[in-house]
Amino acid sequence: MAQPSFAELFAAQYQPLVRLAGLLGADDPEDIAQEAFARLHVRRLRDDGAALAYLRSTVCNLTRNRLRHLRLIRLRRPDPPEPVRSTEHAVLVAEEHRALLAAVDLLPRRQREAMVLRYWLDLSEREIAEVMGVSPGSVKTHASRALAALGKALTEGSQ
Repeated sequence: MAQPSFAELFAAQYQPLVRLAGLLGADDPEDIAQEAFARLHVRRLRDDGAALAYLRSTVCNLTRNRLRHLRLIRLRRPDPPEPVRSTEHAVLVAEEHRALLAAVDLLPRRQREAMVLRYWLDLSEREIAEVMGVSPGSVKTHASRALAALGKALTEGSQ
């Protein structure tokens, strides 16, 4: 049986290769399939029957390389600038911060310590217990009571 010509191979396999690239996660599956055919065109295979296998492996490799490249680019891209906030937004945020800090000031000393160590210093319960000289269970109790008191104070303050 005669091997298909390059044009016949392209006509028969282009869409399946585009589908393969798409299923592998390529953001540009048509380009991947076209590149695979371009590489086959310039390459002389020893076995004419190996063309389809060559095309499939090339699509897989090109897709893998493309995804790796995109991952690296996303890692290197700087964070987008913060959106410009209106003056009204800044005033509301500042007021919410003032209300929160005022509510924290009203907490009993141990509850305030637990909140500050947990949410400002990002310590674990075990680390907070060591700092405060209490058991981790006591830390949980102080934190739970503090959150309840803060929630109550902030909802009462907003009414």
